[in-house]
Amino acid sequence: MVVEDVTASACCAPLNASALDEAEAVELAGVFKALSDPIRLRLLSMIASAEGGEACVCDLTVPFALTAPTISHHLKVLRQAGLIDGERRGTWVYYRAIPDRLTRLAGLFTLPG
Repeated sequence: MVVEDVTASACCAPLNASALDEAEAVELAGVFKALSDPIRLRLLSMIASAEGGEACVCDLTVPFALTAPTISHHLKVLRQAGLIDGERRGTWVYYRAIPDRLTRLAGLFTLPG
């Protein structure tokens, strides 16, 4: 993670937190845009919490009143954002969350001790 020195031009008490640089902010904005849709947020939650660490697309379509192509589109957006990965096994695709990516996102909101 690249960190900018936000204390250099402070007029008041210096900030103790490190800020994102522009490139990382742009990248992460794309990730959060992918997560801004409630369907995609639910899909990621289902995949991340699936027993065995992965979920079959056949199980991901059941909870939604959406067509399989629509679910596939949402999964593609999550995959392009680097949040999930998929592996084709015969007819079905099995998805798993990418732990490093989720840990990175969670770390953005860690408050200083």
